[in-house]
Amino acid sequence: MNVFYNKEHVGDVLLVQLATEAIVKTEVERAGDIAILIEAQTGEIKAFNLFNASKYIQVEAQGNVEITPEFVAQLEAAIKNNGATISLDVDFSPKFVVGYVETKEKHPNADKLSICTVNVGEETLQIVCGAPNVDAGQKVVVAKIGAVMPSGMLIKEGNLRGVDSFGMLCSARELAIPNAPSEKGILVLPEDAVVGSAFETPSR
Repeated sequence: MNVFYNKEHVGDVLLVQLATEAIVKTEVERAGDIAILIEAQTGEIKAFNLFNASKYIQVEAQGNVEITPEFVAQLEAAIKNNGATISLDVDFSPKFVVGYVETKEKHPNADKLSICTVNVGEETLQIVCGAPNVDAGQKVVVAKIGAVMPSGMLIKEGNLRGVDSFGMLCSARELAIPNAPSEKGILVLPEDAVVGSAFETPSR
């Protein structure tokens, strides 16, 4: 689940995305202050908008909203108060984590891409990376599927030149770290960084 709120530019509306896939054909149902966006073919709820959001939820964000148990409880109460039936399946695990690059191989179909296997603690991910400085043995910042970058970009499962990729290795600039170097390349972390631990971006 990803949530966006910007009262100044959008109004007092909370935009809630429940699925990363694009909606092919949308049907909209209204329940009080909630507009529910439904995939017409499957009937699956893909997103919803909560109007007059400040009546229901305390939110200070101007952009991406941090998903906490307290926030989800307020959102569930708002859904119930408006008579809507929406199930919130929320993953509270960190989406920016320290990863360890176990292997790096040349991409068979692209000279500037590498295929990396990256240990992120509870699992090992295959990630295609275009950074010139990536190498096996590094500790790096991994944006997992579902992460929202400081730029607002949502990280999704991808396929680069025929190879599946499940996340992104991040540069300092992509993480909006102050005084990030202008040169291309991922952020390499110190050796004492703990694999699988959360990495907090400055904007969060």
